[in-house]
Amino acid sequence: MTNPTGTTTTPAGTLAGRREWTALGVLMLPLLLVSMDVSVLYFAIPAISADLEPSGTQQLWIFDVYAFVLAGLLMTMGSLGDRIGRRKLLLIGAAAFGTASVVAAYADSSETLIAARAVLGVGGATLMPSTMALIRTMFTDPGQRAKAIGMWSGVMTAGIALGSVMSGVLVQYFWWGSVFLVNLPAMALLLVLGPFLLPESRDPAPGRFDRLSVPLSMAAVLPVVYGLKEIPSEGWHAQYVVSITVGLLFAAAFVHRQRTAASPMIDPALFRGRGFAPSVVLNLIGSFAMMGSAYFTTQYLQSVLDKSAMEAALWALLPSVPIGMTAPMATALVQRGVNRAHVVTAGFAIGACGYGLLALADTDSLWLVLVACGVLASGIVMVISQITDLALSSAPVERAGSASSLMETGGEFGGALGMAVLGSIGTAIYRHDIPASAPDAARETLGGALAVADRMPGLATAAREAFTNGMQGAAIAGALLLAGAAALAARALRGIRVDEK
Repeated sequence: MTNPTGTTTTPAGTLAGRREWTALGVLMLPLLLVSMDVSVLYFAIPAISADLEPSGTQQLWIFDVYAFVLAGLLMTMGSLGDRIGRRKLLLIGAAAFGTASVVAAYADSSETLIAARAVLGVGGATLMPSTMALIRTMFTDPGQRAKAIGMWSGVMTAGIALGSVMSGVLVQYFWWGSVFLVNLPAMALLLVLGPFLLPESRDPAPGRFDRLSVPLSMAAVLPVVYGLKEIPSEGWHAQYVVSITVGLLFAAAFVHRQRTAASPMIDPALFRGRGFAPSVVLNLIGSFAMMGSAYFTTQYLQSVLDKSAMEAALWALLPSVPIGMTAPMATALVQRGVNRAHVVTAGFAIGACGYGLLALADTDSLWLVLVACGVLASGIVMVISQITDLALSSAPVERAGSASSLMETGGEFGGALGMAVLGSIGTAIYRHDIPASAPDAARETLGGALAVADRMPGLATAAREAFTNGMQGAAIAGALLLAGAAALAARALRGIRVDEK
């Protein structure tokens, strides 16, 4: 039905039909590709380096600029979608994402590729909160919405795992630009079918767009994410600590602006909804756990078990298999009357068990590591699917874009923080356990040790053991964190129902 503002809405509690479920399928394709683009360059970078000959700094920007721009603009785009219409913003983002994909595929210089990756980040920032907000609009029945959000969570998680594998296959059989061209069919399908299948929705009384909040939000997010991403590999150097500190100062200024502006980008009233604030915090912890483990397991498969990049990526797909069953199972439990707090608490407990298994790994524990990753991922997907549904249910429908963007920004922070904190724990243990007589390069990273292992007998074995010890220590820290998160969830979510506003 269409209200006087021209916004298409679905009456509350109305069951979604074939059209809405078909529209959800159309939304899942761009969501899958946006999440895949985070990791799609893992295997393409060597080919890009050989063709475009980027400098070391340019290569870093080619890889990281997408995630930086995406994280920095999520809140802005979520708020903008609430104002101009989520479908409209989604289609604009799809057009930008498709166009930038073509430019990136045929880039003839590093500068062009960096610019195209930045525009891809802008497009991704429009697509992610818009897809979640549209789910909130299309599925007003709590049970159906929970199922749809479970699918959203599963696709989002699977996309990151699939991106690296897809890039390896494409680069092996085609040229590196093909990793970008695969985006085009999904974006074209969205542009063709979106206007017919997706309802338009917006805030009927959004107020003026607060332009000052845009640079403040980016200045808050980007320095923190940058510092946290660099610390695991480079250490706690002053420049990264300063970067994080500057970001936190801008974050304080951003929060003050939202509390005092007449028409803030992020309405503070969102946090007064029961369940919203706990959902943001628990989502951050879940992302912390997921990305913190990935920092170790990818290196373990390649550098400790000596798998090729393609072999490691294919093995890494196995833990994602149970993810497709976990979110629907969690949703079914809640719909059958199991308290959501109990399901989320169980998810964190399962994740803690996954970290516990990872802490038992030695230098030849392929299957134990894969099982540990599968258990961890299953538990975290249980958590994220349920708290995402709770957050959107707690937020007014006219603020769905802002609510979605806050959840996703929290996820970006959590992932970067997990890599920084757990990565630092692992690195500290590695440097403590590596032989004092090892070359300086070997004392820094496992990769550095393997590169100079021919100079010192036994160095490769010692470095692999030291890295595994570091992974064990980080896993113990992760298990303790998730055990604490389970207790927090049990307390914070107690008594909150799925259909409470």
